[in-house]
Amino acid sequence: MVQAVEGAAALDAPAKAIGKWVRGAFAREPLKDALSGTWLGHAVHPVLTDVVIGTFLSSTLLDLLGGDDGERARRRLVGAGIAAAGPTVMTGANDWADAEPVDDGVRRSGLVHALSNSTALLLYAGSLGAAGRRAAALRLGGAAALLAGGYLGGHLSFAKGVGPDQTVYDPGPADWTPAAGAAELIDGRPMRVVVGDTPVLLLRDGEQLFAIHDRCSHRGCSLSDGSLEGDEIVCSCHGSRFDRRDGAVRQGPATAPQPAFEVRINDERVEIRRLAA
Repeated sequence: MVQAVEGAAALDAPAKAIGKWVRGAFAREPLKDALSGTWLGHAVHPVLTDVVIGTFLSSTLLDLLGGDDGERARRRLVGAGIAAAGPTVMTGANDWADAEPVDDGVRRSGLVHALSNSTALLLYAGSLGAAGRRAAALRLGGAAALLAGGYLGGHLSFAKGVGPDQTVYDPGPADWTPAAGAAELIDGRPMRVVVGDTPVLLLRDGEQLFAIHDRCSHRGCSLSDGSLEGDEIVCSCHGSRFDRRDGAVRQGPATAPQPAFEVRINDERVEIRRLAA
């Protein structure tokens, strides 16, 4: 299923149009940070999906268990899922729109994920106006669509990396390691170097030296392609802001800080090592 979805080039045109609209609609602060989960420390969308999936599938479970006395509970569960669907859709669309421009697989899978979940929502909502076996059949069809959408959602998160901290498996060197010649640093201009396998942003400000991970924790863009505004490094891709001193998130949509490094000059060479835990 995933291979078929990711190979469907016909999905590109509508997905690009929707992604562009979402990026424009959700671009303003503080809405962007709220939807991204900057305030929470990780993406909000997975938390909300648990509510929608849990309530909808619970209503279907009551159908499978049988008994007419559970109809009121089924309707309440479906109603709760519908109420949670709005913010769930908004947070998911926001995460997808930030990721889809750089990956055809994310673009296509995300659109089908949304279509599957929208189908599930319509079927469960339709069950509120039905009764008996017809209502149960609508909920069962909704469960099937929801499971397909959930599978693609898991693929986007765990296979495509939409949501996780992009630096988590790359902490940088534990020991002092040469990064660049001291004379190569230009005052006030971020410089990208690779130390071992780790991309690092180096910055000189007079006598001060700073070093943070260069791969943005949000979507992996190079921070050295961004700009320096006061004490903040601004990502050129989505506008996340990080403190140049310790990598702390100053503004989203990033939710995780940038790993920061100790810096020293030794024999005219800039050396770095990761901060002790």
